[in-house]
Amino acid sequence: MSAPAYTGDTVIPPTPVVSVGPVVLPTPGRATDLQLRVSAPATGSELPVILLSHGLGPSNNLSSLNGYAPLVNHWAAHGFVVIQPTHLDSRTLSPNPEAQGSPHWRTRAEDMTRILNRLDAIEDAVPQLRGRLDHSRVAVAGHSMGGHTASLLLGARLTDPHDGTEVALAEPRIKAGVLLAAPGRGGDALTEFTVENYSFFLTTDFSTMTTPALVVAGDKDDSAFLTVRGPEWHTDPYVLSPGPKSLLTLFDAEHGLGGISGYDVAETTDENPERVAAVARLTSAYLRSELYPGDPAWQTEREALDADPDPLGRIASK
Repeated sequence: MSAPAYTGDTVIPPTPVVSVGPVVLPTPGRATDLQLRVSAPATGSELPVILLSHGLGPSNNLSSLNGYAPLVNHWAAHGFVVIQPTHLDSRTLSPNPEAQGSPHWRTRAEDMTRILNRLDAIEDAVPQLRGRLDHSRVAVAGHSMGGHTASLLLGARLTDPHDGTEVALAEPRIKAGVLLAAPGRGGDALTEFTVENYSFFLTTDFSTMTTPALVVAGDKDDSAFLTVRGPEWHTDPYVLSPGPKSLLTLFDAEHGLGGISGYDVAETTDENPERVAAVARLTSAYLRSELYPGDPAWQTEREALDADPDPLGRIASK
């Protein structure tokens, strides 16, 4: 299927969105069955898939299948099927680490592999989707802790702090990724709090993250409770990984990147609807160019940003 025309601002016209949730996948061996939200354009076929991994913000509900509507609705309206799992560390599930069996950083990545293994079952559960997905064109996106999940699926590795083994969870079916305010490197970049509570961050290795990806970072996202390096820490997935990669640095953006986790959410410290719209538009353009061969969306957006006398951010690539 060829991509609809791209104007440099949006695909014409945005398609009405169908969103269904929860879609429940029976998951023996998991603490609870895997719950998903599936959002898709109402029309179209051979649609690429975005797997979206939520973060761990302070809200009671957004860290679940119900979050990130500003991004999900835009992506779905512009030619993607977006699948959002509720990970076991979601507050909506009253997470109990002991009941999860495996550490949450691992179960998150395993959720995404389960989804890819069962795309046919998801299509059967959402009749409006049957036969409309292109299983060969898959991207992963994640915000904050979800960015860490996405980085593992894109090829980053770590050493399991419990047994010292190297963990490789790269998913070859994923062709591109978007990391939103994702964690950076470990070692001396981490605070004492992070070492004590997120010890798996200590050994993050981006040198094996070879899948193409767009890293989105705010230049005011200091994440002081996690890192001593300030906003620069969130650019590590770009700086420390091999190409092809792109880095979108958003000016004056903090960890919520303007409020991507939901509409009018109180946890956003830098609420900025224009910034959220830009993140939705630029990430969509990047993924269209990665998953729709020959689509000029990303280059068009880059040129528009370069020409803007008062840009919201800047883009680098390698």
